[in-house]
Amino acid sequence: MHDIRAIRANPAAFDAALARRGDAAMSSSLLALDEARRAKILAAETAQAEQNKASKEVGNAKGRGDEDEFQRLRALVAEKKAEIAQMQEEAKVLDAELTDALARIANLPADDVPDGADEDDNVEIHKWGEPQTFDFEAKEHFDIAGVTASMDFETAAKTSGSRFVMLKGSVARIHRALAQFMIDTHVDQNGLTEVNSPVLVRDDAMYGTDKLPKFGEDSYRTEDGMWLVPTSEVPLTYTVAGDILDEATLPIRMTAHTLCFRSEAGSAGRDTAGMLRQHQFEKVEMVSITHPDGSEDEQKRMLDCAQGILEALEIPYRTVVLCTGDMGFGARRTYDIEAWLPGQNTYREISSVSTTGDFQARRMNARFKPADGGKPQFVHTLNGSGLAVGRCLIAVLENGQQADGSVSLPKALAPYLGGKTTLAVNGSLS
Repeated sequence: MHDIRAIRANPAAFDAALARRGDAAMSSSLLALDEARRAKILAAETAQAEQNKASKEVGNAKGRGDEDEFQRLRALVAEKKAEIAQMQEEAKVLDAELTDALARIANLPADDVPDGADEDDNVEIHKWGEPQTFDFEAKEHFDIAGVTASMDFETAAKTSGSRFVMLKGSVARIHRALAQFMIDTHVDQNGLTEVNSPVLVRDDAMYGTDKLPKFGEDSYRTEDGMWLVPTSEVPLTYTVAGDILDEATLPIRMTAHTLCFRSEAGSAGRDTAGMLRQHQFEKVEMVSITHPDGSEDEQKRMLDCAQGILEALEIPYRTVVLCTGDMGFGARRTYDIEAWLPGQNTYREISSVSTTGDFQARRMNARFKPADGGKPQFVHTLNGSGLAVGRCLIAVLENGQQADGSVSLPKALAPYLGGKTTLAVNGSLS
């Protein structure tokens, strides 16, 4: 959510920032709405003052026996009362229109975000590991011999439709092990607090984390009006909605492993093979609530946490900073981590780490009280995948594949797999 006062103070800067995203100028229409709203409020306040004055004079007229003046003033009070109610209602309507308009405008990019139109303009800032050279043709995850029997798309389609998968046997266990490894790492090494959060949330939580009103079609809604979370960013971030936190409690760092649900509206035909893009998937999410002065460092810290998971799993990756045309709606800056997938012979996104500044905090009125006793300020909120479990499974399987169709598994997973380090051709662990 944008601050209309900031737009009033510098409309040209606001429009210039929107232009960097490829969006049209909005300040003129927003300020026109704001001016009309403020004019109605002022008119209502003026009429209220006139009503108050007339109300006092009614008693005086009655006391001195001036019946004509008494009746005139009574009529004036009633007229002003109706006038005030009408203007207050008009101001309320205009305020709702302004709020809705502001809620549909994307966050402004940070100054250091590179300009660009799409993913081709993203800038690589870091690379780790060397993609392995195989002496055989690398397969995609679903075609690896040791995997195929345990990754069942046909049965999932029979029960749920396209873009679902049933993982069975050893592959299901590896998937579970990955999630457990991520959570344990974030809690034991990275200092995050584990949260077991709901996957059903109300409108307010979706709105407060910028998923509504603009992107409702991208998520699933139940018949009684609840939403299935697109990511646990929603419930984790919304834990501080409406709060005034003590500065000493910041930063608040949380992590959760949940199911996530996305309708993938508008993505027909993209990445439909295998389990790269699913309607239901699991993700380990990181969320931080910070003091504004600490949010820049916190984003880098979160990025290190996510990258550390891939390094522990020995998965080559690269990190890019997204350009203005490729960033998500609520982000001021986003780093994408892309894991190397030999089967596709390319890097694919496995984590996004974003800072929203106070964009979400304004929507959900999340503030902190400065230690010096100053006026409450909005917190900053950040979120990041740490990591997408299904995509991490793909990376582990493809990078560890062997010529005979078996898969060599990362040593970091051995404690979660009973010490086993290989997925055999027959689908068993050894």
